[in-house]
Amino acid sequence: MALDVIGRPWTEAEQMLRDQGTLFQTEISRSTRDFFKTDSSCLYVVRERNLADGTLLVTLVAKQKK
Repeated sequence: MALDVIGRPWTEAEQMLRDQGTLFQTEISRSTRDFFKTDSSCLYVVRERNLADGTLLVTLVAKQKK
């Protein structure tokens, strides 16, 4: 069964992937500029891609601070 974790907080998404038994890797995307401050302790899933070896590559970004 395919699992869609896009838009979820990373803590929730990680638990869902582990419960499902899905092999995954993560990468964190960062802006090249620091105009908008972000909270690196609050990560969200913005992309998921299946790799050739069957692993799910999950791209995370930090939430923007208010």
